[in-house]
Amino acid sequence: MLDIKWIRDNPEALDAALAKRGAEPLSAGLIALDEKRRSVVQALQDMQSRRNAASKEIGAAMAQKDMVLADRLKAEVAHLKDTMPAAEEDERRLNAELSDALSRIPNIPHDDVPVGRDENDNVVTRMTGQKPGWNHPAKEHYEIGEALGYMDFERATKLSGSRFTVLTGPLARLERALGQFMIDLHTSEHGYTEVSSPLMVRAETLYGTGNLPKFEEDLFKTTDGRYLIPTAEVTLTNLVAGEILDQEKLPLRFTALTPSFRSEAGSAGRDTRGMLRQHQFWKCELVSITDAESSIAEHERMTACAEEVLKRLGLHFRTLTLCTGDMGFGSRKTYDLEVWLPGQNTYREISSCSVCGDFQARRMNARYRGKDGKGTTFVHTLNGSGTAVGRCLIAVMENYLNEDGSITVPDVLLPYMGGLTKIEKAN
Repeated sequence: MLDIKWIRDNPEALDAALAKRGAEPLSAGLIALDEKRRSVVQALQDMQSRRNAASKEIGAAMAQKDMVLADRLKAEVAHLKDTMPAAEEDERRLNAELSDALSRIPNIPHDDVPVGRDENDNVVTRMTGQKPGWNHPAKEHYEIGEALGYMDFERATKLSGSRFTVLTGPLARLERALGQFMIDLHTSEHGYTEVSSPLMVRAETLYGTGNLPKFEEDLFKTTDGRYLIPTAEVTLTNLVAGEILDQEKLPLRFTALTPSFRSEAGSAGRDTRGMLRQHQFWKCELVSITDAESSIAEHERMTACAEEVLKRLGLHFRTLTLCTGDMGFGSRKTYDLEVWLPGQNTYREISSCSVCGDFQARRMNARYRGKDGKGTTFVHTLNGSGTAVGRCLIAVMENYLNEDGSITVPDVLLPYMGGLTKIEKAN
């Protein structure tokens, strides 16, 4: 969430930032709403001050036995008491209206983010690794998995409907191995603290990370008003909600391997074959909580941690800087990692790493106290996938496909596979 004081002081900067994102200017309407709110607040304060003053004047008038003045002052106080509830209700309504309006405004892009309309304007920052050099035909993951007998979409549809997958045997183990490898790497070598957190959260938790109110249609809601998490970013970031941290203890780095649940609203007809776009999938999430000065450097560090997963798996990928028109709602700058999928003959996103500045912290009221102990400042938050397990499984299947249809297990996953070095067709 943006600061209304900043908007009042920098209306042109807000509208310019929104224009970069392809959005209409909003500063004039926000400032007008804030002016109305401030006017009501001032009127209410004036009424409260006058009521207090008149109450004192009543005592003085009665001490002087001026009952006419006392009665007039009593009538004035009674009128103020009758009038103030309506003003208080106006204040609550306008505060809520302004808060809701501010909660729907996207974050301000960093100055070095490329300006563009959509994914076609993203900028390739670097390329890593090589495409597989074999000569046999490439296949898509669902062709490979179904031929091996370990990937079943028909049974998944019978159980849950579309956009679900049933994995069995060694392919299920390979998916589990990938998740374990990721969480072990980030905790043992990258300094992240593993967290086991809830998969269902309250609305205010999703509000803190910016998923609500704007993106409710993307979420699954339970019958008791809770929501299934669309990513562990929601719980990991909100671990510091409402807290005041000591700057010396920053950065905090959290990671979790959890299922994620997304309704995929608006994706009808996209990636309907296979398991690229699912309602339920495993993801290893990375979250950092930093001070204001460290967040940019932490963004580079987090992205490198996600890249390391793909490097150790021997996968070819590219790192993109997203343009303003393709960037997420809460992000100030985002790097996407896109892995090469031979079966599709294209790159597909496997991780997004974003720095959000104090955008989420304002919604969560998460602060830190400086080293001098004077005052508090909103923390900066960052999040990234380290990485999406299902998409990583797809990449391994397609890049490690052998001519006979089997899949070679990448060396880094062998300790998790119980001696299995190759996944072959079921008997």
